[in-house]
Amino acid sequence: MSLEANKIFAAVLTAGVTFMSAGVIGGLVVHPHKLERSAISIGATPQTAAAPTAPAAPAVEPIGPLLAAANVENGRALAGRLCASCHTLNEGGRAGVGPNLWNIVNNKHAHQAGFNYSAANRALADKPWDYEALNAFIAAPNRAMPGTRMGFAGLANTAQRADVIAFLRTLSANPAPLP
Repeated sequence: MSLEANKIFAAVLTAGVTFMSAGVIGGLVVHPHKLERSAISIGATPQTAAAPTAPAAPAVEPIGPLLAAANVENGRALAGRLCASCHTLNEGGRAGVGPNLWNIVNNKHAHQAGFNYSAANRALADKPWDYEALNAFIAAPNRAMPGTRMGFAGLANTAQRADVIAFLRTLSANPAPLP
């Protein structure tokens, strides 16, 4: 009879004793601290003080003066890199993750029939996507339209936003006049 079974049993037993010893020694060295109260509260907590007010959102620089000097080709490249993964840019294009952006400038919010817009966007359905509305939205979609489903963080560079908006202006049979 071979002693292999005894060797396997001894290895498992030695590993168990080693892991148990490491846990005990680790607990003595680290000295774990128990919290006095739970770090996560489940349920409603009483309000003891007034809720802090949110800091004022930084103003977005007006885009109108920059549009005359904007580079449409740079805007086309930026839109291709930043927008085209979710939006189509051609006339009559289908909606992807986001709606088609053809004829977006001065068109109404939530203008594409059949697209499932967020409630925040549908609430603005009577307002147009003018240059300043596009500027604020492209700068920070969640700040410009709280509740939007658009997962884009925003484009901080004002000149790049002007380029993208100038390109979006060209996506129309009758481009909107510059401000």
